[in-house]
Amino acid sequence: MQHTLEEFLRALRAAEVLVSPAEAIDAHKAVAQVGYQDRQLLKDALCATLAKGEDEVVRFDRTFDIFFSRPAFTPRRKDSAPPKEQPPLPEAEGSRLVEMLLSDDGSGLSQAMEEAARETRVTDIRLSTQRSRVTRRMLGAMGFDEIEQAINAARGRGDSPGEELAEQLEEGRRTLLAEATRYVGRQQELYAADGGKLSREEVLAKKALDAMDLDAHDIAAMQAMVRKMAKRLAERYSRRRRKAKKGDLDVRRTLQRSMAYGGIPFVPMWKYEKQDRPEIVVICDVSNSVAAAAKFLLTLLYSLNEAVERMDAFAFSSHLISVNDVLKDNTVEQAIVEVLKRIAFQQTNYGQALQDFCDQHLHEVNRHTTVIILGDGRTNFIDPRMDLMQMIQQRSRAVIWLNPEDESRWGSGDSVMHRYARFCHVAKTCNSLGQLERIVEDVLRSYSPH
Repeated sequence: MQHTLEEFLRALRAAEVLVSPAEAIDAHKAVAQVGYQDRQLLKDALCATLAKGEDEVVRFDRTFDIFFSRPAFTPRRKDSAPPKEQPPLPEAEGSRLVEMLLSDDGSGLSQAMEEAARETRVTDIRLSTQRSRVTRRMLGAMGFDEIEQAINAARGRGDSPGEELAEQLEEGRRTLLAEATRYVGRQQELYAADGGKLSREEVLAKKALDAMDLDAHDIAAMQAMVRKMAKRLAERYSRRRRKAKKGDLDVRRTLQRSMAYGGIPFVPMWKYEKQDRPEIVVICDVSNSVAAAAKFLLTLLYSLNEAVERMDAFAFSSHLISVNDVLKDNTVEQAIVEVLKRIAFQQTNYGQALQDFCDQHLHEVNRHTTVIILGDGRTNFIDPRMDLMQMIQQRSRAVIWLNPEDESRWGSGDSVMHRYARFCHVAKTCNSLGQLERIVEDVLRSYSPH
């Protein structure tokens, strides 16, 4: 039964229930105490041992129900009883599979399928396109070809009992094939569904945020990916760590510690530096060309509450407005709609937006503040106010400009991005979730002492 538990732990990991080696040991101890007889007791014991948080409990329940469900084989029709006094079938002699089909031995067939699945490593399935091949391989290990031989032998008799026997075996073969297909489907759902999901996420992470072929399902998946990114980044950067600066000896604390060893400095003590949490100001162009990227950036940043000390968000088209209250009272999707109602469908004016920010909010920018600007830098040939960009750069810790357009287009037409870039510590193309995550992580990492 140890193999069963190990396979279950593997299925949990595929379902994004994180199971550490220590928790796996605890699970083995819990099973040793409660056993497998009482299904509900087993489920409760493993859930208490392995699931952490409400989301993991939901995923645990689903995985447990699928993994430990063993639907019985569908019995053959009652009106298909085998004929009396069947002559022997020489071609099927010694075929345990044929005997189980003729006797309707459902438990035996289930056990044979489990053994064949282990032998052919069905749990290694990764893609739905592999289902047919894996099913055929598993049935082959069970002796599926022996059924065909028995059917041909029964029909070769040329009598009525032989025909009835052949029909019975045909029905059993169809039932076995259907059960094997369902079994492989459950294994694929347990062990490979997450792999397919990850493959899809890899594609979406590289997809342009303003791509025209994104449907509602893709957008929902990308929103879920953004929240997952935020959780991962928050866990990595949320704590106020105190990290030692290796090589910078704290003489006073070292001497104090050495008193326990007769004044000999056996334990060197190092100086420590406090890790600050980021203060971020976000200025987003919400015109049609940039609105999609703005939505995902705001979703990511507003999901980083634990890792960010302060986050102020502003949006502009012609004039700039604060969107902090809108984001607090609504989801990001609803907030974007509300912001668009207020300031969208107006001529984009970067100069006016920078003027509004400096007049009303520049005093909130200091040496701890990272300013993130999201926009394409296209000013409609209006004064871009480079003097205001210089003021923001001088007051802030860093200015990071994220531009959804490819760098080869900077400076073309009404774009003055190449001029704005001179006043930015970082200016990068950012038009995918993968790029967005890397840039935000770079911002968070910059607050960590080195």
